[in-house]
Amino acid sequence: MGPNLTTTSKGQKFMWDGRVVDTREECLRVVEEYQRDRFEVQVVEQDGKFLIYTRRVVREPVISST
Repeated sequence: MGPNLTTTSKGQKFMWDGRVVDTREECLRVVEEYQRDRFEVQVVEQDGKFLIYTRRVVREPVISST
């Protein structure tokens, strides 16, 4: 059985990004990229590997004029 596709923290749902990261250093680099793009991030360590879960709240609606 693979990793959970979602996790919950403080009542907020996070989605797994689909990667299994081998090292803490690589995990931190990926987390920083997500945070730069304004994602909230949760990291789960499982069997010595790192799983990254993210969520992003839409802060401004995008209105398309067609």
